[in-house]
Amino acid sequence: MSYQVLARKWRPRNFSTLVGQEHVVRALTHALSEQRLHHAYLFTGTRGVGKTTIARILAKSLNCETGITATPCGTCSACQEIDSGRFVDLLEVDAATNTRVDEMRQLLENAVYAPTRGRFKVYVIDEVHMLSNSAFNAMLKTLEEPPEHVKFILATTDPQKIPVTVLSRCLQFNLKQMPTAAITRHLAQILEAEGVSHEAAALALIARSAAGSMRDALSLLDQAIAHGAGKVEEGPVRAMLGTVDQDYLFAILEALAAGDASAMLAVAADIGSRSLSFAAALQELAALLTRIQVAQCVPAAIDDEEPERERLLAIAAAFAPEFIQLAYQIALVGRSELPAAPDEYAGFVMSLLRLYAFRPSTVADVVAVERQRSAPVPAAKPTPAAAPPAAATAPPAAPPRAPNDRQNPDWSAIVEALPLSGLARALAQHCELRRLDDEDCLLRLAPSQTHLQMKPSPERLQQALSEYFGRPLRVRIELAANETETPAAAVDRERQGRQERAVAAIEGDRFIRDAIESLDASVVEASIKPLA
Repeated sequence: MSYQVLARKWRPRNFSTLVGQEHVVRALTHALSEQRLHHAYLFTGTRGVGKTTIARILAKSLNCETGITATPCGTCSACQEIDSGRFVDLLEVDAATNTRVDEMRQLLENAVYAPTRGRFKVYVIDEVHMLSNSAFNAMLKTLEEPPEHVKFILATTDPQKIPVTVLSRCLQFNLKQMPTAAITRHLAQILEAEGVSHEAAALALIARSAAGSMRDALSLLDQAIAHGAGKVEEGPVRAMLGTVDQDYLFAILEALAAGDASAMLAVAADIGSRSLSFAAALQELAALLTRIQVAQCVPAAIDDEEPERERLLAIAAAFAPEFIQLAYQIALVGRSELPAAPDEYAGFVMSLLRLYAFRPSTVADVVAVERQRSAPVPAAKPTPAAAPPAAATAPPAAPPRAPNDRQNPDWSAIVEALPLSGLARALAQHCELRRLDDEDCLLRLAPSQTHLQMKPSPERLQQALSEYFGRPLRVRIELAANETETPAAAVDRERQGRQERAVAAIEGDRFIRDAIESLDASVVEASIKPLA
């Protein structure tokens, strides 16, 4: 008997054995159990995630001799014929080779005839986005109101190319890419059933290389079994895939943590001597740095069964999260620069030395050190008695109450001392003091700020001023352009000045300039916040 590839041998035959598409299985199972059957289904997703498999299982569920069910028996003649691909009422069409309108019309002309063997005539149209516009138009009417005995199942990897008139006539299910852990578990179950010895690390490599496709993973598994002479072990699988051994990457990061540049270069030389891809090495390094960052920020996300868990956590503890972000960017930039390097080895070595040059625990530490170097030395240290009590990060003390100077009252100080909040405080800050006497207080407000006069803001401001001066005051507000600076304008000016000084300090910092020149980086001014 000829050998059957694993992708075909282990194709799921029912919903219970389908891996990784629980949301689709749940919806279809409920619909079949409650007999709420739609006439057209659309399955979307990348290659190898189960679109055609689900279509065949659904066809079995509709035509099983035990009745319409979410659990087809798999033993009746209809189920067996569908599994073997010879059920006369299941018509699988490859739209990539049947794109023309004449072919679609010929296909749909037979839809009016009753099924020969089964309960429903099921049309499975794969890669439906390849149909021409004329072919889509030809199928619209039949797709919207098909005969009772016809069901359409469409599958595509590119739903954006399907006309909305077709999309609106179908129930749409987006199939997800398979998680790496789910692929690894499924491969392990298959190998145990096949009696093939294997290593968990080798299966993890295959699962990552499959990029979310179970079919790709099974094809790689077939290749790995042949490559390893009936065994699936990490070393041969890594050689087959051309991937860089994780030991190399951990050795690079461990040497980096120890500040040993010579050890890092020795690893680079070893990678080169084995003719491994330096581009793949930087790609794998970026992937490892991602896992390290996850371990730093969300330690619970690292599976206890992760083969390299202890080593991963040790590296995560050796570096600050800020540096891991920088290292990740260095790996990505280094990989993109390889084509422009004198040779790949030189480009890889420069990426490692760039990591070494920027290896401090945190960027903030370096910035602080550089600022300390450039800061002027004070002439004399004040005595403790004369030192100001306020710390650099302490909130500013409340300003003293402004003196009641009728000739030159300090309106900003008065507003700062008033116990106001919300709209009333905003009203006071945007006003300009025009006159203040024993009974009256005249304020001026710009016409653009009229909305601040909404009640009860003026009344609250009048009450606060009366309590502040210790006598009844009548507050009047005139609408006119301000002639002097309002407290709000003064605050904005001071804030803008602090922001400009902060931006200038960052742009003038030597470490930041080096980062911009070395990494082709740029400063996002909106992210800069003044410390005080």
